[in-house]
Amino acid sequence: MGKKTEALLAILQLQPVVPVLVVDRVATAIPLARALVDGGLKAIEITLRTDAALDAIKAVADEVEGAEVGAGTILNARQYEAAVKAGSRFIVSPGTTQELLDAATQSEVPLLPGAATPSEVMALREEGYAVMKFFPAEQAGGAAYLKSLASPLGGISFCPTGGITVKTAKDYLSLPNVICVGGSWVAPKALVEAGDWAAVTELAVQAKALATT
Repeated sequence: MGKKTEALLAILQLQPVVPVLVVDRVATAIPLARALVDGGLKAIEITLRTDAALDAIKAVADEVEGAEVGAGTILNARQYEAAVKAGSRFIVSPGTTQELLDAATQSEVPLLPGAATPSEVMALREEGYAVMKFFPAEQAGGAAYLKSLASPLGGISFCPTGGITVKTAKDYLSLPNVICVGGSWVAPKALVEAGDWAAVTELAVQAKALATT
């Protein structure tokens, strides 16, 4: 196992649920991240789906003690480099291209590459990857589909993301080839807009507890 894989696993093994965040305003990023960390969710993925994303990543990396912030929805080498420069500790992509793999090879920051089919998983394994994002999880076949990959594609661990809820998370977390899940339910837009950080922390506590239920 390479150093970058070990570094990625060290982050993903911190908790059963990695919050997947769409941050519209940098001002909300720090209290939101603190609320999640206070609830036990230290690894946080901020997606590059808004103009505020890179500044939000930098703010969390610089100012939120205990947070392991990563960048999601990375689509190309330029975004990869920008996310690393902003302070991302890990990079997440919805799928995989040779450009992304080349960027990952040249960076010290590990990539969690997206895969949804056996062929994609096999191709990534040939590139040396043993930890992948299964996306879009629910739409691509859900926990039953991922369970069917465990035997023929042994040695591969997944972080399924996409459409997962607190109710379906347990189905994934019970699988031998799942290390954690990605979820947006721990930071609902309504709570974030209201600044109800105590409620976000409570959702984080409940998500953290999924590891023991």
